[in-house]
Amino acid sequence: MTLEDMYVRIYKALAHPIRIKIVRTLRDGPLCVCTLNENVEFSQSNLSQHLKILKDAGILKSEKDGIRILYSIKDDEVKNLLDITEKIIKNEISMMNSRLTGIK
Repeated sequence: MTLEDMYVRIYKALAHPIRIKIVRTLRDGPLCVCTLNENVEFSQSNLSQHLKILKDAGILKSEKDGIRILYSIKDDEVKNLLDITEKIIKNEISMMNSRLTGIK
């Protein structure tokens, strides 16, 4: 697998609104599927498919806790990636607002 393939694998895994929501929800710490399912409007089997994609891309990890499986962000750099993305979004919104107020 090339370096470019690894980039694509990570970005493809994050390129879905539900998966972004999952990763953002896990920012504060590990959660079980049952708790994640409360925050996502999909069936548990659909949620499990999204979790598998994120896990296969190296974004999430899982560990067994009794009968539950807890999911968490595998590497804190993923949190940094989310932070950078949020800054880009905020800057874009700010620029859009500036253009709109400048039109008046």
